[in-house]
Amino acid sequence: MARVDLTASVNLFPGLPAMLDLSPLLRLPRPELAAALIQQFPETVGSPDQGGSAAADVLWARGGRVAALEQLASMDPVDYGRTRNHVSGAVTRLSPWLRHGVLSLAEVRDAALARVRRSEDAAKLISELGWRDYWQQVYGVVGDRIREPIEVPARTARSAVVLEEVPPDVLAAQTGMHCIDAFVEKLHRTGWLHNHERMWLASWLVHVRGVRWQAGADWFLAHLIDGDPASNHLSWQWVAGTFSAKPYLFNRENLEAFTNGVHCQPCGLRGVCSVEGSYDELAARWFAACPPIPREPLRIRPRLDAAIAHAASALSPLVWLTLDSVAATSPAVTAHPEAPRVFLIDPEWIATERPSLNRLLFLFECLADVPRVEVVLGDPRHSIHERARAHGCDCVVLTETPCPRVRRTAAAIQTVPEVAAADRANLPVVMIPWPRFCDRSTVRDLGRFSRYWQQVSSSAMKPTRPE
Repeated sequence: MARVDLTASVNLFPGLPAMLDLSPLLRLPRPELAAALIQQFPETVGSPDQGGSAAADVLWARGGRVAALEQLASMDPVDYGRTRNHVSGAVTRLSPWLRHGVLSLAEVRDAALARVRRSEDAAKLISELGWRDYWQQVYGVVGDRIREPIEVPARTARSAVVLEEVPPDVLAAQTGMHCIDAFVEKLHRTGWLHNHERMWLASWLVHVRGVRWQAGADWFLAHLIDGDPASNHLSWQWVAGTFSAKPYLFNRENLEAFTNGVHCQPCGLRGVCSVEGSYDELAARWFAACPPIPREPLRIRPRLDAAIAHAASALSPLVWLTLDSVAATSPAVTAHPEAPRVFLIDPEWIATERPSLNRLLFLFECLADVPRVEVVLGDPRHSIHERARAHGCDCVVLTETPCPRVRRTAAAIQTVPEVAAADRANLPVVMIPWPRFCDRSTVRDLGRFSRYWQQVSSSAMKPTRPE
């Protein structure tokens, strides 16, 4: 195996955190890359408390633009609309590349419309893209409060048991329920689950096992290669009933309908498992109704944050790639194709999300597809300033993102008081928007997707106009 020196660090400012250059990892094939990532991040990769494994030889998706376009070419909007609810249906599996900005929502929408005779034949697929757009808008409003209940649930659990962590038997895929154990094993092994499998597993954990939804959401986020806090945590809130009209319930009838009975037939608990019964029976068994409590409207954020969006008057920008835009085709890169590029691995992100080996492999493969990118492990507030100075850059450009950690960093790096006076010059930050997916100008409350989609769907169903 080719050896990579991971000990060299750059520390141009005495007293500030060191920066570790991980760019050499981008040249490694997958087996060697996996070994190097395990060496660099032993506290997260394969961590037993996350149910992880160092083995990632079955990761089905490769990062990067070529793999994304191959997957996009296999998309069939008509079959998707007809079979998407079935676990074996014609789902697109484009979510890992959408999450990392290798594909944009507008690009996938345009491809879907180009493959159908009538636009309505692509309507279901485009509405599912709309869910991703919706979650991103909500995330932009609530920020770090994404881990807190957005609403008081309309129903409360009759059981007072609340577990702060995912139980060991679940992490080990040894619950005795064939379906649950299969979902867990698939999550850990591949880093991906069908949307129905995600909802069933989340519902069972929260409503049957009494696991606090935040613990389940964190567990999913660590393993899903398409995991981002917006789609992930807000979907868990939707299942838990803290951002929906009612909790989402998992029952055997629904499972059998969309898996052709592959889990129930061999299961030793068939007929006596915890999800036997109709939705009404399960709701009455598990919940008590609560009086409704009004929620303040979730006002949509302007497309660009005025606090950190500046006129792009600088002549020499540094392009900052984030988890939402790890691609040579991202707006910031295409706007400044000759500018130096840097991706910062924030230790705070590693500690908070604890990404699995599958997640890190996909991320690094996306990064390897971006020419001339530097990958640096270190505090972004200092590392961005240092790399801008090293390249002689007078501003920072990044692609629009709702991520509160990135937005805080973008605001902080405009001045860094700890740096010597000569280096304390203002470093403007410019955010460049994604190609438009829909017109949100009439949206006044992000409280429900159905209302959101009513207001934006007509614009979302129109292809991008040629410039």
